[in-house]
Amino acid sequence: MTSKPLPSYWAVAAASAVAMIVLTAAPAASAADNATSKVVRGQYLVQTSGCHDCHTPFKMTPEGPRPDMDRMLSGHPEQLVMPPAPQLPAGPWVVTSAGTNTAHAGPWGVSFTANLTPDKETGLGKWTVRTFTDTIRTGRHLGRGREILPPMPIPVYRNFTDEDLAAIFAYLQTVPAVKNKVPAPRPPVPASASTAVPAAAGS
Repeated sequence: MTSKPLPSYWAVAAASAVAMIVLTAAPAASAADNATSKVVRGQYLVQTSGCHDCHTPFKMTPEGPRPDMDRMLSGHPEQLVMPPAPQLPAGPWVVTSAGTNTAHAGPWGVSFTANLTPDKETGLGKWTVRTFTDTIRTGRHLGRGREILPPMPIPVYRNFTDEDLAAIFAYLQTVPAVKNKVPAPRPPVPASASTAVPAAAGS
């Protein structure tokens, strides 16, 4: 009866190394797949939740106003300095909007849509998924600052799950960064100022 030769040390070592590579590569590939799926989910949510309607400036085209995707999700253009909002007479009209759809005036004052790109100085580049989620959950900047103003539909977006918000943030971190400093909101004009009669010239 002949005995089979035992595998050499090097053969055993090689087999062990291959097994180790396979075992360690599988979790890494799974993590990469999960990250990709999260970004894809976030892109879908951004594209179907009206984010481009306000955060991507509109430009006029032969077909009418269209989002300017060269400035995708960069908010109100800093070079577009808005004059004082027109004062509407009492009645059903209460809101005015800029042609870019990035500045809106109403009883809350004037709001400018935020830069959602990952620029570190003017966008969300220094934010975390926690501060992003807290902003939506509380309706306050960074979860503790000033109130997020209309027309941002915070009451609707609070219905997103934490997983939804994490996916949205993950996607926003992948879009091209645009350096664009959005102006601060303007407070409402006091009623006395908006209704005051201008003084006669020379008085």
